[in-house]
Amino acid sequence: MFWVEVIFWVSLGLVFYTHIGYGLLIWVLTRIKKLFVKNAVPAILPADELPAVTYIVAAYNEEAWISEKIENSLRLQYPSEKLLLWFVTDGSNDNTPAIVAEYASKMPDRIQLFHQPERRGKIAAVERVMEQVRTPVTVFSDANTKVNPEAIHNIVRHYRDEKVGAVAGEKRIHMDAAEEASAAGEGIYWKYESFLKQLDNEFYSTIGAAGELFSIRTELYRPVEPDTLIEDFVMTMRIAMGGYKIAYEPAAYAVENGSASVKEELKRKVRIAAGALQAIYRLRALLNPFKYGRLSFQYISHRMLRWTLAPLALPVILISNIVLAGSGQPLYQVLLGLQVAFYLLALAGWLLEKRKVRIKILFIPYYFLVMNYAMFAGAIRLLKGQQSVLWEKAARAK
Repeated sequence: MFWVEVIFWVSLGLVFYTHIGYGLLIWVLTRIKKLFVKNAVPAILPADELPAVTYIVAAYNEEAWISEKIENSLRLQYPSEKLLLWFVTDGSNDNTPAIVAEYASKMPDRIQLFHQPERRGKIAAVERVMEQVRTPVTVFSDANTKVNPEAIHNIVRHYRDEKVGAVAGEKRIHMDAAEEASAAGEGIYWKYESFLKQLDNEFYSTIGAAGELFSIRTELYRPVEPDTLIEDFVMTMRIAMGGYKIAYEPAAYAVENGSASVKEELKRKVRIAAGALQAIYRLRALLNPFKYGRLSFQYISHRMLRWTLAPLALPVILISNIVLAGSGQPLYQVLLGLQVAFYLLALAGWLLEKRKVRIKILFIPYYFLVMNYAMFAGAIRLLKGQQSVLWEKAARAK
């Protein structure tokens, strides 16, 4: 029983550290750092120091959202002569290119359409237009998000620091009283993720960026492999591996509706999981803390463990707990009862979600298990070569 106990506690400790412990540890470390180093928020740049920016939106079959995205982009509070709005609609076979073209015809100095009939994936589309970018800063945003008007101002101020090579914006999930469980669970997850990103940023560097809103120094752009599944993460982490920091700017945020259902959210999570495992292999040099120091520590703690060992530990915890509870020890019987209760809450969340009943306390265990199941499904899909860059979008609540 000794080794079963060891396996149980190591596995439990791993899951705790990955999802809660790292957040507590990085919070303590940032507080200690602040005793010696003050992290000043960069000031907004004066008008004559604002860099020119190219704002790129890749939009595949986004006719339901593209007009709102263009209008939202036009409301960005940045000098129009310094902000180029580029919309890439490669492969779209709906009205997306036509809608962008109509706007571009009215504002040719501000809006530009890039379109070719062949669909080669988002990475190929972005790489094609990046060859033409001449501004020092490039900002990327998804077509189905709304960005706050001050976002560009708040992003570019970080580039006054020459050590900053990329800036990650904040992702927010729009929810109302009628939202699905998927949107609520997704929203809770991203609030916690934003909290961790802020701590990561204060400690040393944000770990990657999400495609909803992020920016890079154009000169640091390097094409990623054409089959990369989460290109935003890989692109920005390679910039960090080059010795630059990824700043986090919560005052630049993209608002996105939650997935239309947990089924749709699972589709998205499985794709991201496959991409995460692919990224771990391609960024494997980051596992060397002797070379990358703090960046390795943050990457392993915040991302790698969450994407690999933590999901594997969950069934190990349950099985070893069952064995230990059978030995008659009260502690393990209580812990098994808590585990069973957690899984029953998740099951209840699944049943209620199917009936469109919204009870917030059930979202956390349900969404937690969905995320971890997605890692297994994503691994299988990646190993079978079934995940393509030509993925279908998860339907979003409208």
